[in-house]
Amino acid sequence: MELHITGLSKTYANGVHALDDVTLTIPTGMFGLLGPNGAGKSTLMRTLATLQDADHGSVQLAGTPEGNVNVLRDKDAVRRLLGYLPQDFGVYPKVSAEDMLDHLARLKGLTDKAERAAVVAALLRQTNLFDVRRSALGGFSGGMRQRFGIAQALLGNPKLIIVDEPTAGLDPEERTRFHNLLVEIGEEVIVLLSTHIVSDVSDLCPSLAIMNKGRVLVTGTPQQLVASLGGRVWATSVGRGDVAAMRERHAVISTRLYTGKTQIHVISDGPPGLGFVPVEATLEDAYFAAIGGHLARDHREVAAGHILSHDAR
Repeated sequence: MELHITGLSKTYANGVHALDDVTLTIPTGMFGLLGPNGAGKSTLMRTLATLQDADHGSVQLAGTPEGNVNVLRDKDAVRRLLGYLPQDFGVYPKVSAEDMLDHLARLKGLTDKAERAAVVAALLRQTNLFDVRRSALGGFSGGMRQRFGIAQALLGNPKLIIVDEPTAGLDPEERTRFHNLLVEIGEEVIVLLSTHIVSDVSDLCPSLAIMNKGRVLVTGTPQQLVASLGGRVWATSVGRGDVAAMRERHAVISTRLYTGKTQIHVISDGPPGLGFVPVEATLEDAYFAAIGGHLARDHREVAAGHILSHDAR
């Protein structure tokens, strides 16, 4: 299966261009959509989940059991194939996990009581919630609630699963548990993971896109994006008062306060000056470089030419 998004655009009534000619091909497996708040990720997720309409463009889910599905036009077909965990997932606090999942299964079309009970039990086991199945959802921790959200998203054996900022606010143990769950379910279906957390994408996704201000800046594998910065990231530490001057003289891609000093990463084809040392590039460097426009300005093909920039078209 593949999800083909072509020229997708959306402008809100207040003039905000939430999506600006978004074009992506998303294969089976985990795909990361990485960008800051306001990048347009949630608008794209809601559009793919049939919750809002685009102004222009097309989306096709190819190779499904129902054939090729026009996502923007055949919304009923999409919903039969979709599992969705939105950024804000509400629950009825006094209802148990088992009863709530049973209710959602009925809404999903599982009318046979025995079959529905088996599916609910299997999903609660898969998400490690079976032992608390009779507990009220209002008493669940954030991580437990997110795992319940994945359980409801898996009802009906979906072929396209969309998860929007799923690990925001989770502690490290719950993030790891949630990561393992996503990897498990992402082997034979399309899982689109939208997040602003770089480590979520680097840990989980074989391929990704970086978005900002409604536009796709670059796409590729984490290795390709990191390779695009090979030998070009330099670091130094300065006082907080010197950061502005550094920004004027260098292409600063990130700053971080550490032990009273500000660590600065810059991008440069050669040594940028005294005090700088070369550092091994990371996906976080590639992310900040893309958001800052430095990758887009390069327009370079990396590792068989899979990094694309809309600015280069």
